[in-house]
Amino acid sequence: VDVGFSSMHRRMTKPRLKKLYDLPKKTLTPGLRPMTEADCESAQQLLTQYLQKFALCVHFSVDEFKHCFLPRKGVIYSFVIEDAQTHAITDFISFYELPSSIMNHPKYNGMRAAYSYYNVVTSVEWQKIMYDALILAKQMEFDVFNALDVMENSTFLEELKFKIGDGNLQYYIYNWKCKEMTPGEVALVLL
Repeated sequence: VDVGFSSMHRRMTKPRLKKLYDLPKKTLTPGLRPMTEADCESAQQLLTQYLQKFALCVHFSVDEFKHCFLPRKGVIYSFVIEDAQTHAITDFISFYELPSSIMNHPKYNGMRAAYSYYNVVTSVEWQKIMYDALILAKQMEFDVFNALDVMENSTFLEELKFKIGDGNLQYYIYNWKCKEMTPGEVALVLL
């Protein structure tokens, strides 16, 4: 709000806004933990199976998955839910970091933004796991968390109080002829 990335309604105050968007200190989902290299094959299979239901999606080989999703501070953050009894990876969430410079501000010179990347749920609800993603991003001192309305993201955006941005994302895919698609049919997140 202070740097103009977001705004408040006229009748809103900063203390009320902070209370409205307050998050717990710890995640709520049992078994949620940072993804390790040992999880990559299972998580890649989970993501591949999930993405097949969309009209436009990308396929990650195991090596590509490792490159794109293994956690690297300042780049990508990935988490899995491991079933306590079977030790199977049941869910996967990820977000990437995109820092922004703030020009000509007396107090702030940058803003850390987290962007929802690819996520798969099989054992919990979308709202619950994405609420945990917000908590994780706050723990890592991100200033804002963004999400596109692609894939099944529309199932949690409103309930988790995401505000609609000021633009629409348009894809131009060279040398491909595609039918017109709704955001819910698209499973492509570009960095």
